[in-house]
Amino acid sequence: MLAKRIIPCLDVKDGQTVKGVNFVNFRHAGDPVELGHQYSIQGADELVFLDITASHEGRKTFVDMVRKVADRVSIPFTVGGGINELKDVDVLLNAGADKVSINSAALRNPGLIDEVSAHFGSQVCVVAIDANLEDNLWRCYLNGGRIPTDKDLFGWAREAQERGAGEILFISMTHDGVKKGYPNEALATLADNLNIPVIASGGAGKREHFRDAFQLGKADAALAASVFHFGEISIPELKTYLKNEGVTVRL
Repeated sequence: MLAKRIIPCLDVKDGQTVKGVNFVNFRHAGDPVELGHQYSIQGADELVFLDITASHEGRKTFVDMVRKVADRVSIPFTVGGGINELKDVDVLLNAGADKVSINSAALRNPGLIDEVSAHFGSQVCVVAIDANLEDNLWRCYLNGGRIPTDKDLFGWAREAQERGAGEILFISMTHDGVKKGYPNEALATLADNLNIPVIASGGAGKREHFRDAFQLGKADAALAASVFHFGEISIPELKTYLKNEGVTVRL
């Protein structure tokens, strides 16, 4: 069985790591370069860097910041935010990213998924989906959760896979920062309907939530931010706990 992955996420705004609740009310969480370095040392399996206002502000990702983080980590590194064309992907890979996460641009131009996977390989292409649960429908959103679309999570995830996405990063706006657990039912539905890895994001508050995301939600990886940034859970402690609970992890 493939080991389940633990992935800290650096949500970066104005050059600093921030963390909000339900995509609003952000508070400062530290220097992304130093945080990335610490997570690499502590045994995180991967690191995700999301420039969360790039799409909304109509600009590119902070490439210099990406380069600085990449210089300090020795684990796979995914970067997202403001990626609209192949040239953006090329710039970020050259700056040290291993994968890119595309979200709003893919919703606006689904063919971008085909282009990225064809040009760089599907292993480089992570499609992130910001979705909010509304009247029993997981509605997909653009621009960091600001603009609703007519696409639903499950249909869009299937289309992304068919177009060549290598992984789906499902970010639950409903659960983001609330710390009550991941959306395990939706995660399990995704896992049952896709044959590419699913990364869970939104809801981690305690160690049991990670276990449940893997065992109930069938997620391949669990992404979290505030519980790591503010020292509520340490990665070595979490991995030991998961191993004792029967979850296959890399120690």
